[in-house]
Amino acid sequence: MVVQSMTSCDTRDVRATVAQILRLEEAGCEIVRVAVPDEEAAAALREIKPLIHIPLIADIHFRHRLALLAMRHGADGIRINPGNISPDAIRRIVKTARENGKVIRIGINAGSLEKEIFARHGGATAGALVESALKNIRLFEEMGFDAIKLSLKSSDVATTIEAYRLISGKSDYPLHIGVTEAGTLVQAAIKSAIGIGVLLYEGIGDTIRVSVTGDPVEEIGVAYGILRALNIRNVGPDIISCPTCGRCEIDLPSLVRRVEGELQGMKKPLKIALMGCVVNGPGEAAEADIGIAGGRGAGILFKKGKRVRKIREEEFIPALLAEIGKMTAS
Repeated sequence: MVVQSMTSCDTRDVRATVAQILRLEEAGCEIVRVAVPDEEAAAALREIKPLIHIPLIADIHFRHRLALLAMRHGADGIRINPGNISPDAIRRIVKTARENGKVIRIGINAGSLEKEIFARHGGATAGALVESALKNIRLFEEMGFDAIKLSLKSSDVATTIEAYRLISGKSDYPLHIGVTEAGTLVQAAIKSAIGIGVLLYEGIGDTIRVSVTGDPVEEIGVAYGILRALNIRNVGPDIISCPTCGRCEIDLPSLVRRVEGELQGMKKPLKIALMGCVVNGPGEAAEADIGIAGGRGAGILFKKGKRVRKIREEEFIPALLAEIGKMTAS
């Protein structure tokens, strides 16, 4: 299960784009997509590609010539929306991709369906998305091209789930799943956890993207969180923290935020508990690899539910990070 993202900066700004991709790589992104709105952006791929370490996908709308240029300038693959490119132009894109060994994602989007399909279904329904996908698959296969990945995205979670369920029964091509235009971090996390999570639990999907309005690096943590929750991929720290109650005598929300910040980008799987109660904390988080149960001015450092030592409150973070460093060094 591969985690994707997309840059939010101007692709024509090579330095900014490379810097953002390197930040995404550090966070765990495994495929990155960039917008290609014009010839200058397409040409910039030639400079960007040698400076990054993950596959580079060019996102194309309307102008098929940009897809041809992007492939020539180093894109490993392209994403096209057939709803805004003519069939003849798609044929030219497919021909170039086949000749150059490139991959194409057929990106069906509820916001830009073919007009006749939209009208026939009375809107951007799941059935409409699937009809568009199958129509374009046939076009690609008629040209002898099968290096295809599919996405059928809607901002409506239920429509997204239904569309992917339908297409998974009609096609064996790899599926890239996600809920598009999901909003800022909290809303995007909610919609994606439901939409992506339901599909993954049913065995549907090959790559995922959590769409967040804002810094794309935020997408990666949510994506891996979904994969961890479903025991699909165990990457990075899984932080367990209690919701707090009247027994809590430390600033637990601040402690959790600081630990999350310190461990950002960590790849090794580790279950870390941050609990606000010395009495019940270790027992409630006994499955954690390591944790702290805090009380007034002091707390207990524990591993697998067993007490290691008592530490002062000001030692919470340095002591925890030192122990995590030892555990992840091997």
